[in-house]
Amino acid sequence: MDELSNTVVAGFQTSSNSMLESRREHMFPKFAPDEIDRMRRFGEIQHYAVNQYLFRTSETPPGMFVIIAGRVSIEGRDLAGRAEKIVELGAGEFVAEVAQLSGGPALVDARAIEPVESLVFLPARLRALLIADVQLGERIMRALVLRRVFLIEAGAGGPCLIGHDGHPGMVRLLEFLARNAYPHQVLDPTKDPDAQVFLKHYPCKSEEMPLVVCPNGAILKNPSETDLARALGMVPPDLEGRRYDVAIVGAGPGGLAAAVYAASEGLSVGVFDARAFGGQAGASSCIENYLGFPTGISGQALAGRAYVQAQKFGVEMIIPERVTNLRCEHYPFAIELSDGRSITALSVVIASGARYRRPNIPNLEQFEGRGVWYWASPIEARLCRNEEVVLVGGGNSAGQAAVFLSRFAKKLWMLVRGSSLSETMSQYLIDRIAATESIELLTCTQIVGLSGNEQGQLERVRWRDRTGAEVEKTIRNVFVFIGAEPATEWLKDCNVSRDSKGFVRTGMNIPPDDLLSADGASVPSLESNVAGVFAVGDVRFGSVKRVGAAIGEGATVVQQIHAFLETARTSGSEEPVQAAAA
Repeated sequence: MDELSNTVVAGFQTSSNSMLESRREHMFPKFAPDEIDRMRRFGEIQHYAVNQYLFRTSETPPGMFVIIAGRVSIEGRDLAGRAEKIVELGAGEFVAEVAQLSGGPALVDARAIEPVESLVFLPARLRALLIADVQLGERIMRALVLRRVFLIEAGAGGPCLIGHDGHPGMVRLLEFLARNAYPHQVLDPTKDPDAQVFLKHYPCKSEEMPLVVCPNGAILKNPSETDLARALGMVPPDLEGRRYDVAIVGAGPGGLAAAVYAASEGLSVGVFDARAFGGQAGASSCIENYLGFPTGISGQALAGRAYVQAQKFGVEMIIPERVTNLRCEHYPFAIELSDGRSITALSVVIASGARYRRPNIPNLEQFEGRGVWYWASPIEARLCRNEEVVLVGGGNSAGQAAVFLSRFAKKLWMLVRGSSLSETMSQYLIDRIAATESIELLTCTQIVGLSGNEQGQLERVRWRDRTGAEVEKTIRNVFVFIGAEPATEWLKDCNVSRDSKGFVRTGMNIPPDDLLSADGASVPSLESNVAGVFAVGDVRFGSVKRVGAAIGEGATVVQQIHAFLETARTSGSEEPVQAAAA
């Protein structure tokens, strides 16, 4: 395996050294003796001998280490499992990255190369330090975030995916890891000699691709996202029987906002999401009308900041984990998970958002993940470089995706069923689309046919305009942004009031027949007809489908949760109260 190891190590050093040099001051701050003294009440002294590991890749470190004396080598693992030094840290510097906020597994090795005396901060004590000392906390948080960014950019510390570029399984797993900001590297056997060498040692069938080599050495064959997450230790193994003050189902903008504000006010919070943090907003390439970001911000960046911020306050992120049922017949509420485990919660926030709606196109599902996409990230954009693509939809999400993809595609055909974009899209996006030469808007037009090649990949698209005229072109990628349907099927065993489309009714929107009291005004604005069960964001009936609105609702709901919990404590009730009468 030496041939493979040497090539991977060389590439790793090139990418890592560049970022280390440009951001070292912020990535690896050095604390003065008096600053370390301010930290001492939060940590405990530990000693390590030469060549003793503070922790290894895939192990769960005890927390953050501030080095008082000695030196530590931070080392990444290559595809062959060999260690390669990333950086050395000495007295006054600290060893940790974002995962240590929540007790997650290590992505690198940390080895003492001199006798080390260190202050060790358990995750809970680390979070206490970050909140208690604003000045030190800001420097530590900045370093933690930059270190994760470095690992992502360098492809260090995470799994290695081996497979063909554009393979449906590869795109699926890359999208999953990218959306969860998890470091990884990619080797394509058709282009990389490294992958070819590896496959000689580990031959596999075509249906077993892609291969995933995990940091602990485990090799997975075309795994599901859930199997990969469990192999990487992303999901806490000890959830059974856990109890939270607030359980939030959905990690989109509304759910993340609720988590940050609830946890910052002392409530214990668990957030569950079946796929990744950020929700639909996390797939937005650039949000330009969000307050405070005049140059725009990507949905992934906005959600990523909130994700780290929530962990700073002690929120437990259970991602990916699908909630299958909410049981409301007893109190506290029971939340059942897809793997058979369950947790209990004193209150529940429904923030599960909405699923992308599928247009009525023959054979559509056959090409999902094989040329039909419901989001537009850099992963999909790379597949469209210098090609013609089709985008279906006329809302803001469609407009943002069109502008983003136009930077990669040779030509983008934008198909909308209506006669214009004026009623469904913000004017700034309409103007930008009109000014982009590579985008051609086709109104009153819809796709009527899809066909593929022998490998099952999308190859041709046919559409029809208002006159009945049809056009067929060689198109390998279609992006669909036509709205979404509420993800509320998991509420089937809880009598939460929903409208005919499945959106959760709250406050004054709850029909009298669903209330014990006829006075709908007595129900808090974000509470459902089941006391203690709230809804925020796109899943809520009557909500404004904007990122800013969802975040506002997430912040607002915490006050209503406090009021409910106080009432529950005062009454000592063990049964949820339908109608949420105040």
